[in-house]
Amino acid sequence: MVLFSEDQIQETKMRGRIEVICGSMFSGKTEELIRRLKRAKFARQRVEIFKPAIDTRYSEEDVVSHDSNSISSTPIDSSASILLFTSEIDVVGIDEAQFFDNGLIEVCNQLANNGIRVIIAGLDMDFKGLPFGPIPGLCAIADEVSKVHAICVKCGQLASFSHRTVKSEKQVLLGETEEYEPLCRECYVRARKGDKDNT
Repeated sequence: MVLFSEDQIQETKMRGRIEVICGSMFSGKTEELIRRLKRAKFARQRVEIFKPAIDTRYSEEDVVSHDSNSISSTPIDSSASILLFTSEIDVVGIDEAQFFDNGLIEVCNQLANNGIRVIIAGLDMDFKGLPFGPIPGLCAIADEVSKVHAICVKCGQLASFSHRTVKSEKQVLLGETEEYEPLCRECYVRARKGDKDNT
């Protein structure tokens, strides 16, 4: 007789669902995505991972967290391309989902309805504190949403906001610690006011 732990049972039964991991920059979104995908691979599930082709910060092909954990992925330009790669797949991982078009919402729905577990990581807000790309829509249709937090670099509280430290009004500005810092709401509001006063 084989006894399974609750985790293993959940791991084997999790078919056809959408999981969203969202939060600010430096909150461990990609780290958590990689952890779940590696567990699925360990359980001998067939896994395919996608990332936006524009995100080449750490690697052209791999999904890499700020802590340098990585997993190989397929860079793509549009969400529709995901459907070309997902026959015979059990689990689909999508990193930096905020950079994809809104078609990603329907693509993820279609995958989940076809029995595929879809795990998505992305920023839920841009540097202005506004909902970012398809993430809000994905949160709405998700079976499970995990909001992860960074630590505010100013006061040490939990941080939900990505404050841009360089002058640029472009919504998409790929960056790391030189361009962004995680802040709690109070410190973010103060920082944004300071940005406006200095313009």
